[in-house]
Amino acid sequence: MRVLYDRDADLNLVRAKRVAVIGYGAQGHAHALNLRDSGVDVVVALHAGARRRADAERDGFAPISVAEAAQSCDVLMLCAPDEVLPDLYAGEIAPHLRAGQTLMFAHGFALHFGFIQPPASVDVSMVAPKGPGTALRSAYERGGGLPAIVAVAQDASGQAEVLAYSYGAAIGCGRAGMIASTFKIETEGDLYGEQVVLCGGLAQIIRTAWEVQVEAGTPPELAYFDCLHEVKLLSDLIHERGIAGMNHAISNTAEYGEYITGPRIIDAHVRDAMRAVMADVQSGKFAQEWMAEHRAGAPNLRRMREAAAAHPIETAGRAVRAMLGKNS
Repeated sequence: MRVLYDRDADLNLVRAKRVAVIGYGAQGHAHALNLRDSGVDVVVALHAGARRRADAERDGFAPISVAEAAQSCDVLMLCAPDEVLPDLYAGEIAPHLRAGQTLMFAHGFALHFGFIQPPASVDVSMVAPKGPGTALRSAYERGGGLPAIVAVAQDASGQAEVLAYSYGAAIGCGRAGMIASTFKIETEGDLYGEQVVLCGGLAQIIRTAWEVQVEAGTPPELAYFDCLHEVKLLSDLIHERGIAGMNHAISNTAEYGEYITGPRIIDAHVRDAMRAVMADVQSGKFAQEWMAEHRAGAPNLRRMREAAAAHPIETAGRAVRAMLGKNS
């Protein structure tokens, strides 16, 4: 694995460019603020009616249109949502691209699956921090950073890679490590991890475990502690020490239960289901389904979101968080 750090990057390369961060949501706000604090000439570009305009203005930016950014900036960092990017690119970026510009991505979805196809005359690269924008910003402010995956899909100028690492250093990722990779590996790995573990798998196993425990007679709030609240405590240990390190920190009883019960829950059927998910990601089946859902107005997403929010575990959670003095 090739990993580069601040010492390997020349910040002056990105400081010599005018950079537009397109989008001011989860990733965009952190990129823009970190770039500005690193001495980069950065503007925020938003589409008409963007919900984050007031946030950008509050943070001292004067947002411009995406079309204006495409016309006037050297580097366009695309931080708008995956499902929005293809139409935004086609309508407001592609007509204004010129040779020598850099099209940069914070996630490879739209490019890897072919929803965006840049001309051969521009550089195409990716700097994808391994974490949400809030973590990227807070790490930068503490003097640290998040690791990032860096990739180049098209090097028209001969400078695409060095500029990508310069950009990564400017948002703080050079402090933690910038990992050389590809759009394919970043995109498919990100989608797979989100679906089978970080979002889909974790949320579903928590809800199901809570339901079974409540069925067995445990009060909902106490089951919430057992099946959800303590997840953070264990995930923090895993994050800091790895799984083996976590096992050293828990009781022998808990560790023994892990070894004999984990394989009963995550069995061969689950492994086969995970392989099927990976196949859907790698073939583009999931990407096509998600874009079709978005273009239809996301009716299934709204229905599933409402059902998840109405699950009784959320009622128990509000009671527990209120007891702990946390916002519900």
